[in-house]
Amino acid sequence: MAVRAIVLRAPGTNCDYEAMFALRRAGFSPENVHVNELIMGKKKLQDYRLLCIPGGFAAGDYLGSGKVFANKLIYRLNNDIPEFIGAGNLAIGICNGFQVMVKAGMLPGFGGNYKEQVASLTMNRPLGFQDRWVKLIKQESKCAFTSEGLEILNVPIAHGEGQFVVKDMGVLERLHANKQVVFKYFQTPNGSLDDIAGICDETGRVFGLMPHPERNLFGINAPNSEYGNVMEEGEGMQVFRNAYNYLRR
Repeated sequence: MAVRAIVLRAPGTNCDYEAMFALRRAGFSPENVHVNELIMGKKKLQDYRLLCIPGGFAAGDYLGSGKVFANKLIYRLNNDIPEFIGAGNLAIGICNGFQVMVKAGMLPGFGGNYKEQVASLTMNRPLGFQDRWVKLIKQESKCAFTSEGLEILNVPIAHGEGQFVVKDMGVLERLHANKQVVFKYFQTPNGSLDDIAGICDETGRVFGLMPHPERNLFGINAPNSEYGNVMEEGEGMQVFRNAYNYLRR
């Protein structure tokens, strides 16, 4: 039986087709859905097993990265999201999707509370859009998306508001105590607190990260590939394979 995935987009989303491709390649049956289709009841979140909020610039990021999209989740789908997560499903937010998740309160989701914002992603330090490859170091975490492999992950970034910050230092302490820090930058490109590149919730089933694993699906994409020695598959593909294998157990 197919494992259905929903790639949720909004005006300004521009990485939905890449996310669809990665999910399909991993074994999912993905569907590209506008957030208004959920709000109007044309689609139901509970019909899917994985929610992906892809990268882009939802609503142009004019009110802050991902804020308008996040408000739609908070005020129009406020019960659907916690119910979806509580049913044992998976969710991933990439770049703008990570910003949406954090600002909607889906992450870090302390104590199963997916409606309270205690962290954010703000302007890079130093200021400026960063578009380059980075190296991520996997941390010991509960994350279902990193359960196998991925000790080192080479992936590209493309953001101007990727600096991870928290409401107070107690949030950072709790993230570490709960093993919710999933990836750290080898060398932070944006001033993120404690070099954090991605976090998950306490269940390990909700995951967000700023870099783009869907942009490293083939060995030829990777900056560490060599002439005559190109890896068959890009490192980012394992993120999506892990998710598929988790739901197929």
